[in-house]
Amino acid sequence: MSRPEPGAATATATRHWPLVVVVVGVLGGLVTAWLGDSTWRLGCYLVGGALVVGAVERAVLPERAVGLLQVRGRGFDVTVLAVTGLAVIALAVVVPPGR
Repeated sequence: MSRPEPGAATATATRHWPLVVVVVGVLGGLVTAWLGDSTWRLGCYLVGGALVVGAVERAVLPERAVGLLQVRGRGFDVTVLAVTGLAVIALAVVVPPGR
């Protein structure tokens, strides 16, 4: 059994921070939306914003630094994250107040 290189755990842990940023943002948005009728719109903004941040991270970071945020090719990942995030934000904007 081979031993891992010194610092390998740290290198692996730092590769996951882009995904952690997105997941924390989405969870924060879901919790905010769950709190009540007056906070659902803010929660949607947070979820959509976190997905857009993920798209920016995927677009700018090098392949070795994106970790689990990398699913397919860069263009596909950026497009899916950006379109989904913007769609959530757009839906939060177009739903009339009082609904």
